[in-house]
Amino acid sequence: MSMNYLKQFQKHLTNNDFPAVLTLWEEYCLGDEIEPEELRRILKSIKGSNLVELFGRHAEKGLLLWEKIKEKDLGYEVFKLIIDLETTNPPKLAAQTIHFLQSYFPNDPYYGDKIRLVGLRDCKNFQGAISNYELLTHMKKGSYVFHSGGWGVGEIIDISFLREQLSIEFDYVSGKKDLSFQNAFKTLIPLPSDHFLSLRFGNPDELEKEAKKNPIKLIHTLLKDLGPLSAAEIKEELYELVIPKEEWARWWQTTRSKIKKDTLIEGPSDLRKPFVLREGEVRHEETLQKALEKKPDAQALVQMVYTFFRDFPSTLKNDVFRKDLREKLQEALSVKELKDGEELQIYFFLQDLATHKKENPVEELIKRFSSPGDVIKEIKIIAFKKRALIEICRFRSDWIEVFLNLLLEIEQNLLKDYILNELVKAKKEAEIIQKIEYLLSYPNYYPHTLIWYFQKIMKDDALAFGDQQGRNRFFEAFLILLSQLEQQVDFRNVIKKMYNFLITGRYANVRKIFQNADKATVQEFLLLSTKCLTLTDHDIKIFHSLAQVVHPSLGRLNKKYDMSEKEEKKWIWTTSEGYQKIKERIHKISTIETVENAKEIEVARSHGDLRENAEFKAALERKNFLQSELKTLSDQFNQAHILTKEEVKTDKINVGVIVDFEGEDGSQVSYTLLGPWDANPDQHILSFQSKLAQAMIGRKVGEKIKIQGKNFKISRLRNYFDKT
Repeated sequence: MSMNYLKQFQKHLTNNDFPAVLTLWEEYCLGDEIEPEELRRILKSIKGSNLVELFGRHAEKGLLLWEKIKEKDLGYEVFKLIIDLETTNPPKLAAQTIHFLQSYFPNDPYYGDKIRLVGLRDCKNFQGAISNYELLTHMKKGSYVFHSGGWGVGEIIDISFLREQLSIEFDYVSGKKDLSFQNAFKTLIPLPSDHFLSLRFGNPDELEKEAKKNPIKLIHTLLKDLGPLSAAEIKEELYELVIPKEEWARWWQTTRSKIKKDTLIEGPSDLRKPFVLREGEVRHEETLQKALEKKPDAQALVQMVYTFFRDFPSTLKNDVFRKDLREKLQEALSVKELKDGEELQIYFFLQDLATHKKENPVEELIKRFSSPGDVIKEIKIIAFKKRALIEICRFRSDWIEVFLNLLLEIEQNLLKDYILNELVKAKKEAEIIQKIEYLLSYPNYYPHTLIWYFQKIMKDDALAFGDQQGRNRFFEAFLILLSQLEQQVDFRNVIKKMYNFLITGRYANVRKIFQNADKATVQEFLLLSTKCLTLTDHDIKIFHSLAQVVHPSLGRLNKKYDMSEKEEKKWIWTTSEGYQKIKERIHKISTIETVENAKEIEVARSHGDLRENAEFKAALERKNFLQSELKTLSDQFNQAHILTKEEVKTDKINVGVIVDFEGEDGSQVSYTLLGPWDANPDQHILSFQSKLAQAMIGRKVGEKIKIQGKNFKISRLRNYFDKT
């Protein structure tokens, strides 16, 4: 089905181009052939557009096409849409509509009443008559409806044709609501008993059981009844209402993997876009072939085919499909701009698709590489990185040199483990030690590698540097690295990983290091730890306590570095939103505004005579302002601490607390204490550094405070992260 006319209609409707829509409609209605489904979709698109009222006078022309439709159900839907859209109400069309309803509802005991109620008796206004007749037929006790005015799903409790009124209980409004039939025609949409919204409203427990038993069936129902939905919209419909909050993450992860393999659901390339329920199944092979026909670039092709191999391995049993895929991959090899890594990965695919073993082009390719290490870095897929490393080990005489160069540079721990194991098997301990020595000398060059190897030697003392002296050196480098990374913007996740390594198992790794280290070494560790801003006062105290257990004389140091006497770290508290806002501002200054300012200076300089050049002076002032702002924000950023729900205590006023006050006159006001980057006086969000906030901090429920000359009593303290 080409649906060419539908696409043209949708384009004009999107542009609100009524003359174009009308011209196309007149052309379409004069056509000799009819695609009933296309006509239905065209009318439905018009009904949902901004041009629906303008189109009403011309809807009746669609009857010429409707008369050619042979499928009974489609004919019913098309005629109903025409009556929904028409606004002329001619007597001839009224008679045709009455005859139509008689044929579809021959034994309806309320037929006469319904004909009158939908406007077909006096024929003055019968727009929407069939839809309204359907609604009247649907209106039975226990049936479900949807209120388009925002009341949500409702269950019909009672109905009276005598009073022309029905009573409904809705999920978004309290109590029973009485609606007249005429009001119902304007706001209610009938819902079948098996509709997703009916099931969620009427029997959510049963729906939850079904969701866990057959999640794909639930997603099918959801998309069929509500139309295309994004991941966020699916969550909005199911989260807590069907799937309990604490089970959502695991349920969606499992369901998402099943959706990928479902042949009826078309998944989006971008998660912000919707999932769509197809009209018919589309085999995974067809989906891939269609994507390959668009001739993606080599990198996209590799990722696409790899994902397909991983998710649908059973499809490769189809010999015809395998042959077609091989041809497409061989065609991709003819691209001249192909990089070495892209070419290698395509050959990996061809190896996997080969039905019998022939010559090995991978071997020839591996031997040809001038810089195999760069090829490994170029490959994005970890499994192919590992595979390429294995082939390098097999076919290159210089593999040891390649592996040694990659040992520090490669990021993934899985690949580091493989490289290290192969080097150990090749008895290259001396070369490994030389690389590790370099790592210890410059820990900030390869932070991921230092953390990885430190973790390994803490578990395996047979490795190089696995003895106490080696562990001591690594711990020293680890603490130095931690203090260095704290001064940089982009290592927050690494810092978190390092911190967890220190505190895991009640500081098990620290305890293990201290137990066998001499006094002077432990004393050095204690000094280095005080320079790490990530470590809290409590952490430092624990370090001193562990040190004192092994070397009691270090108890004096505990007093020297007693946190009660040590100047408190000046954190700048912030929410994740405030943190991101400042991070983006720093990035903008350093990458955009500074560059633009440099261009301004050059342009102004070219105007000559800098003494009288106002533009040049203004550009220099701008430069000084940007440098000052960047330094201030960067310094503050290094002191930032993202506030979490667990850190907020509501026994007294502090950062992260919402304070509810009650005035002497009964008035109520609330203030929220956050960091300076989140402050918003208009919304009563105060920086904890502000004078008013400082006057509040430490106070408890029941205490009184003066705000803007008025006395207020603290009535309640709430956690900012619990706000609704």
